[in-house]
Amino acid sequence: MIRKNPSGDLPQIAESAFVDPTAILCGKVIVGENVFIGPYAVIRADEVNAEGGMEPIIIGAHSNIQDGVVIHSKSGAAVTIGEHTSIAHRSIVHGPCSIGRRVFIGFNSVVFNCSVGEGCVVRHNSVVDGCDLPAGFYVPSTTHIHPDTDLGTIPKVTASATEFSEDVARTNNELVAGYKKLQNEF
Repeated sequence: MIRKNPSGDLPQIAESAFVDPTAILCGKVIVGENVFIGPYAVIRADEVNAEGGMEPIIIGAHSNIQDGVVIHSKSGAAVTIGEHTSIAHRSIVHGPCSIGRRVFIGFNSVVFNCSVGEGCVVRHNSVVDGCDLPAGFYVPSTTHIHPDTDLGTIPKVTASATEFSEDVARTNNELVAGYKKLQNEF
């Protein structure tokens, strides 16, 4: 479902993107080329700041927002998801938040009030909250990264983790074309 927010903003979706009919996109959302948005995802840009304004939620080209993902933002803050990025099933991305290019956010993970640098991998059931995670870091499953975390204890992304992330992104890009062909059948 594509709908306006109370401010009257309507999502802008690239023609080449696929949005599952069960997904909800509301308000000031910008979806780039060849993006896959899976079943029951909710991307909602509707809260305003103290001055009544809001920044958009931007999904970069060739990214995928998988089943049940929620993307929202507090008080109209920006959320940016870079190109070729995967946000896996049931994750929450809550702004203010910036996620770089070629990032993988694993199942049930939460990112809030943070930035995640290019090429990072955040594995399943992890939390990144209130800090900046530099490019190329690997967050193991069930890890909580916060402002007091010593990033020296966090490993760098391995070649196999990068290959896995790229395979997920590639697979979801292929789904876009397949679902776009079926779109008239829904």
